[in-house]
Amino acid sequence: MTMDGTLCAMDKRSLTQVASRFREAEVRAEILRQELAVAIRQADADGVTQKDICEATGYTRQQVRRIVKAGDGEDAEAVAPE
Repeated sequence: MTMDGTLCAMDKRSLTQVASRFREAEVRAEILRQELAVAIRQADADGVTQKDICEATGYTRQQVRRIVKAGDGEDAEAVAPE
């Protein structure tokens, strides 16, 4: 793979490296998703309006409601964006 992101010849080693980077990015994304859910719950507790939370995060009102509700003891999977 070149610096501009275009693919060149792909061998097993190169493919393994790209797959590894992808898995690492998935882990980082999951950590950040959880951090964002905590921040959304805190914003809700601090009185930030649902409209403002939606504008700041890009989530729908339903997604925000699920995240806030999940913090009240509901299934943690409810925090995953749709």
